[in-house]
Amino acid sequence: MSTLQGILADIADIAGIDAAYEVARSHGGTRVSIPPRAVQGHWLTELLGFETADKICQGLATLDPDGKLRGVQNEIIPRGPAAILTAARRRAQEALDEGKSAREAARIAGLHERTIWRMKAKEDDGQGSLF
Repeated sequence: MSTLQGILADIADIAGIDAAYEVARSHGGTRVSIPPRAVQGHWLTELLGFETADKICQGLATLDPDGKLRGVQNEIIPRGPAAILTAARRRAQEALDEGKSAREAARIAGLHERTIWRMKAKEDDGQGSLF
């Protein structure tokens, strides 16, 4: 069982976690359609190769009331691990804004202390503000 959500979890169950991460990196946060069978030129086939894409397409396909195989239509792909990291960075920034130390911010956000120091370094580019 994967820690991913929504259709990414289904993709991980069908084709493995690496395939799900690749889909999240490529199309996370966007609305996609996935046919019931892989086709050449489709984004999923181009991304993962025909065999893996076909495995995913067939695994996600459903039968409609008429017995016709249907693919996934207008499904939003979750951002996956990228969203988790973004949320952690946001928590860290909030902690820093509240005056917490880098060590405290790292603990609160669940990030490495060096990540916090890099975040702080980007804020302070040595230029100062004119406004």
